[in-house]
Amino acid sequence: MEAAAASPIQILLVLSVALLVFHVALQGMLATKELGPEWNAGPRDEVRHPKGILAGRAARASANFRETYPGFVALALAVALVPDTSGWDLIGGWLWFIARLVYIPLYLAGIPYIRSLVWLVALIGLAIMAATVIF
Repeated sequence: MEAAAASPIQILLVLSVALLVFHVALQGMLATKELGPEWNAGPRDEVRHPKGILAGRAARASANFRETYPGFVALALAVALVPDTSGWDLIGGWLWFIARLVYIPLYLAGIPYIRSLVWLVALIGLAIMAATVIF
């Protein structure tokens, strides 16, 4: 039995999971560097937050990603059910993905305005995906 090839939207969905894992790993790595491996390996009964700039920025960037990620997943699944023959669904998905990827170093570097613009580009990508499902 031959396996079916993944669709482009399925590939993008898998890549988005990799981006989620990257966010979590980056946040965890920077927090562990500051708070120590004992904290990371322990039960974390005491709530401790890293005080360093990079660890804080990585945590906030990750939280920001996780705010829009469910919307992307829902739209990707909707797009998979109602394929768009124009290709705008993939354009929107890739726009979201690339913008979310670019957002990370901008946030870590503390670059204002451009970071917000990139966030807006990601939101436009979601809007394009939604439009392909609705219209």
